[in-house]
Amino acid sequence: MFAKISKGRGDGPRQDQDETKRPGVLAVIQSTLAAAFGVQSQKARERDFKYGRPLPYIIAGTIFTVAFILLLVLIVRLVLSSAGLD
Repeated sequence: MFAKISKGRGDGPRQDQDETKRPGVLAVIQSTLAAAFGVQSQKARERDFKYGRPLPYIIAGTIFTVAFILLLVLIVRLVLSSAGLD
């Protein structure tokens, strides 16, 4: 939440490297979708593993998986309904 300030080597205050590079919500969603479709770039994957925490990716992956399954169930029900097989 609060950035660490360091006054080393006379270069003025600087923020902690991990705080500034930590992936945001949009980056977590983008990485989750890219990984689900198998198109995750090497650069994004390295960023996720180096600076990201596992919990946001687990939550995003779980939400995506549940939404995907519900979408498939809905599509199957619509197809069966339109074919008169329900």
